[in-house]
Amino acid sequence: MRTSSVRCLLAAMSALCITLVSCAPKPEAPTGEKKGLLVGFSQIGAESGWRTAETKSIREEAEKRGITLRFSDAQQKQVNQVTALNAFIAEGVDAIILAPVVKDGWEPMLKKARDAKIPVILVDRGVTVSDDSLYTTLIAADFVEEGRLAGEWLAKKTGGKCNIVELQGTPGADPAIERKKGFDEAIAKYPGMKIIRSQSGDFTRTNGKEVMEAFLKVDASNIQAVYAHNDDMGLGAIQAIREAGLKPGTDILVVSIDGEKDAFQAMVDGSLNATVECNPLLGPAAFDAVEAALAGKPLPKKTVVKSTLYDQSQAAEAIGGRKY
Repeated sequence: MRTSSVRCLLAAMSALCITLVSCAPKPEAPTGEKKGLLVGFSQIGAESGWRTAETKSIREEAEKRGITLRFSDAQQKQVNQVTALNAFIAEGVDAIILAPVVKDGWEPMLKKARDAKIPVILVDRGVTVSDDSLYTTLIAADFVEEGRLAGEWLAKKTGGKCNIVELQGTPGADPAIERKKGFDEAIAKYPGMKIIRSQSGDFTRTNGKEVMEAFLKVDASNIQAVYAHNDDMGLGAIQAIREAGLKPGTDILVVSIDGEKDAFQAMVDGSLNATVECNPLLGPAAFDAVEAALAGKPLPKKTVVKSTLYDQSQAAEAIGGRKY
């Protein structure tokens, strides 16, 4: 074949390719529709039944909507969450769902996500930033109100007179800070109610038991009530009280927060006196927010999930419908 003929053939083929490419459908940009979204979820860990239930809710909702989920368990370390968010941004996810370990230290990472035009949905815990446009929305309970409900219940139960030991959550975590604040505000109205010892149990049952054991060794005869920032620490405290030869729920009152099924069972058994429900089933609300953000729809800066206190009188009736 002559060179001129080859050139003519190549030119014709090139023109055909250009025509085919120009007629081919172009990839659709993410629009917030359910199909085809890629979302990163940075979870704190699996330190409690509540946390496990939240993870399950978000996983199941992603699957239900046909959303691909990139999941990262931070094992309760902020540095692991920063690593996860960097990976999500590098991959080009459409959105990020973040349950932050602690409140502080998020500005650089959130700025990076904003620069990449990736909306960040906060679930169950907030952050402290100078510019709240760095995140899209927060879906969480009112932790101050939860602490207040626990304090008011205990004040009514004891006639406003009792010595309390407090099992705090992870230092620097939003619920630990605010559940303490709300409880302190509630009992401040009663001069006869005093927190005589307070220490972090890091939101885990094991640590809650260990801290309570230490409290009992030092001052068992002076403790009339336990306030635990979550059910798992409260259940750990119950174990410690029982092993010390005392009767939890009677010799020492126990009130906690989260409303896990194990806590309801402990109320039925008489060892836990009350729990404030903090609903972890945030999957539907989180992905509604993701889809709204990607569709350019306005979102409130915070959606408050209602918290409700239950005591032993309601436990038997309520336990059957528990999903977590």
